[in-house]
Amino acid sequence: MALDFPALLRDLEQESDLLRDYLFALAPDVWNTATPAEGWAIRDQVSHLAFFDDFALLAMTDPDRFRAEAAALTAPGPDFPDRVAAEYREMTPTSLLTWFADSRAALVAAFAEQDPRRRLPWFGPDMSVASSATARLMETWAHGQDIYDTLGVPHPPGAGLRGIAHLGVATFGFAFTLNGLAIPSEPVHVALHSPDDELWTWGPDDAVNRVIGPAEDFVLVATQRRHRDDTDLSIQGEIAESWMRIAQAYAGAPGTGRRAAQRRNPR
Repeated sequence: MALDFPALLRDLEQESDLLRDYLFALAPDVWNTATPAEGWAIRDQVSHLAFFDDFALLAMTDPDRFRAEAAALTAPGPDFPDRVAAEYREMTPTSLLTWFADSRAALVAAFAEQDPRRRLPWFGPDMSVASSATARLMETWAHGQDIYDTLGVPHPPGAGLRGIAHLGVATFGFAFTLNGLAIPSEPVHVALHSPDDELWTWGPDDAVNRVIGPAEDFVLVATQRRHRDDTDLSIQGEIAESWMRIAQAYAGAPGTGRRAAQRRNPR
């Protein structure tokens, strides 16, 4: 899929606006509602996004300082997202929403001034500016999904789903390496139907290993917001089965995902 960087930034802005507008309408006490992420309330999902937006901006503007601060943050262990959540748990909903809105606006503006091929440090391997923007889109979609699931509302449709699906495919090797497994040499064909019934495909058409189904279901699995058994994905072949057990489109320690039968999308 050829990169259209301005379109990617528009998708990021749209997904951000959808979530921000939804959060704006919530009563203050609702922000304390527990989400499917164990130990995290809605407020923690929002502080997570704002905090790592600031870190993504720092990676662009001062890479050396980013490396130093990232090293200090991760040194006590891989539970740093939980420590960040705890640190900002006393902020008011208004302050959290302002933080998220301001940090996201500053980050998108900074992305727009960058060469999308420029390499940036991050938690794990360095990534391009374009990959950083895609990662922020994916994180917004995934943590937004936790919020929408908590409140029992559908995820508002956005144009960024294809970009997140592409990231899910692109992190195939990363997921195996992250879990201490050899990267399979055989390819996987991925065929996903968009909400508008477009067909998005990756990998050779004649591959034995195949993942076929709704694009949203694939993204839910790749962001570990659904167990594969709670989706309408057709998973064929041993390698595809192994991948869908460990798929992870985000950096950090291997995630635990969601247990089977925890939640299923209505059809």
